[in-house]
Formats: sequence, C-alpha cells, structure tokens
Amino acid sequence: MTLDRRALIVSGLAVATASPAMARAGQMPPVPGEMLLGSPKASVQLVVYASASCPHCAHWWTTVLPQVRKSFIDTGKVRFVFREFLTPPNEFAAAGFILARRVPGKYFEVLTTVFERQASIYESGKLFEGLLAIAKQYGLTDAQFSAALNDPAALKAVNERAARAVEVEHVQSTPTFFVNGVQHVGDTDFATLSKAFAAKAKG
Repeated sequence: MTLDRRALIVSGLAVATASPAMARAGQMPPVPGEMLLGSPKASVQLVVYASASCPHCAHWWTTVLPQVRKSFIDTGKVRFVFREFLTPPNEFAAAGFILARRVPGKYFEVLTTVFERQASIYESGKLFEGLLAIAKQYGLTDAQFSAALNDPAALKAVNERAARAVEVEHVQSTPTFFVNGVQHVGDTDFATLSKAFAAKAKG
C-alpha cells in the first residue's frame, strides 16, 4: 500500500516561490499549529522549520537537538518552537506530521521516532508500512492510522501550515533556524548554536 499524494498534498507547494526571509527583531510571534517545548519565559527563542522527510533535518533532530534540549530547553533558557514544512517526498512528510499529532501528548516522541527511522524506511521503499509500524508502536491500529491519513481536517491543516511557511514566513528550505527572530545562517551544531543563544541572552 502506498501513500496517496493527491489526498495529502496541495498542488503547487513544491514549486512555490518566496522572497528572502527578512531579519526580525525580537522573538517571532506565534503561528497556528506550531509545537512548543520549554519555558515561555525563556529569554531566547529558537524557531525551527523542518520536514519529516528531510535527511538533513533528521540528522540535526537526532544528533544536535538532544544536546540543545538538555542544556537549554529543559533548563528554561531557550523556548523551542517547531514549525512543520513539506519537502519531497511530500506525502511522507505530511503523513509523519499527521501521525505525530494523532498520538495524544507524544508529538515530539513520535516525530523523533520518524526521524530515527527515516533512512531505513527510505531504503525499504515502503513508506506507508514504515509509518504504520511507528503508529502501532504508539498504540494506533491499522484502521486508526488509515483514518488519520484520510482525515480531511488533518490534511487541510498540514498543507496550510506548509503553505504559510512558504508564503508568509518566506522559508525556502529545511532545516531553517531563527534565534530571537533573526535567521541563523551557517553551522547549526551544538557549539555554534550555544554561542548564538549566549549572544541573544545578553541582549
């Protein structure tokens, strides 16, 4: 069984164009559907746009984010704001996000599992089956998983979030990072991000 591109993806997202992102002063305002970790009182805000189908995102999420979370997010120093984006294969990214939202209270846990297994799922060529295995790990049945992917409201919402990222926030690739509203360009390893956080914390 394969994922249905027509049901999951709004046509035109893959070829949408956008102007370069503008530097923003201060923390970025909230947008519908973003997912949050850390204290809302943190002086530093890290906004990350990533796609569940992006190998670069998977690498950052599974190697750098755990360090950032332990040292900065869980200690209340940084507020982590995650915003969904769709990259090819778009249907895999959309399905991964929909699945993560369907398991109550475990969005980040499910998405982390998707990123951890992304490469092996691609190697198998069985995108639906790979995500179904993750769904079952988190307690969903075959029927519940299929229903989630065919939920019109969920499909509309994930496409709207991705369209907004392109058309309103002017994001063009993943992963894209903003630290206190200013796009972070260059290395995104733990040491580099730590320096960026320290600079913003000082004002």
